[in-house]
Amino acid sequence: MSNANAQPRTLIVTGGGRGIGAAVAILGGVRGYAVAVNFKSDAAAAEGVVLEIVEAGGRAFSIQADVANEADVTRLFEIAERELGPITGLVNNAGITGGFSRVESVKAETLLQVLNVNVAGTILCAREAVRRMSTRNGGCGGAIVNVSSRAAEIGGGGEWVHYAASKGAVDTFTIGLAREVAAEGIRVNGVAPGLIETELHATSGAPDRLSRLAPSIPMQRAGTEQEVAEAVLWLLSPAASYATGTIVQVSGGR
Repeated sequence: MSNANAQPRTLIVTGGGRGIGAAVAILGGVRGYAVAVNFKSDAAAAEGVVLEIVEAGGRAFSIQADVANEADVTRLFEIAERELGPITGLVNNAGITGGFSRVESVKAETLLQVLNVNVAGTILCAREAVRRMSTRNGGCGGAIVNVSSRAAEIGGGGEWVHYAASKGAVDTFTIGLAREVAAEGIRVNGVAPGLIETELHATSGAPDRLSRLAPSIPMQRAGTEQEVAEAVLWLLSPAASYATGTIVQVSGGR
C-alpha cells in the first residue's frame, strides 16, 4: 500500500494500454506506484488506463513510444522521470506475436518485427532502467519484470515458433541480466503466462483458441489478466526481495 511518507515509486509499463499491460498498470497504481503507461499507437486506450488509475486516487501519465526504436525508448524514460519521478520499476510487457504461421511460411519482415519489439525492445528498455537504477551508477536500486510466455518452453509448433523463439530469448536475457546487476540493487525476473483471456488471440486470427485449448490445461480454464498482474506486482514488491533470475509460470499447470 502507498505511504505518504515513503519515497515516490515510479513504474514504467510498456504496452500498458491493453491486456496484461493494462492490468499491471492499474494494479500498480492501486499498490502505490506512479505509473507511466506506455503505448505505441492506441492513445485512447492508454488514456483510459490513466483515467482509471487517477480516479482510484493514484498518479499516472501516458507516454507514446515504440520500444523497438532506441530514440523512443530514451525519450520514454526521460519523460517518465520528469513527470513522475525516479524510476524504481519496469515491466517489459510490450510484445507482438507476428500472427500464426509455420516456420516454412514465415516472412523475413514479420520475423524482424517480432525480434525488434520482443527482444531488442526488452533489452533497450532494461538498459535505460539499469542506467538509472543501478547503485553502480548512483541509483537507488529497483526491479524489472519481463513478460515472457509459456511458448518459450512449449515451442509454439504449428502456431508461432518465431514468437516462441523471441520469448526464449527474453528468458535468457532475464537470467543473464539478473546475474549481471544482482549486486547493484536491481532484481530482474520474468513472468511466463500461459493461455490468458486477452484480445491477443483474436487479433492474431484465432478467436476460438482459448475454448479450443482449454481442455489441455490441467486447471481446465484460461487465466485472467489480473492473475498475471498479481504475479508481476509480487515480483516488483519487497515481498520478493530474494527472488532474481526467476521465471514465474502463470499457466494453470500447462
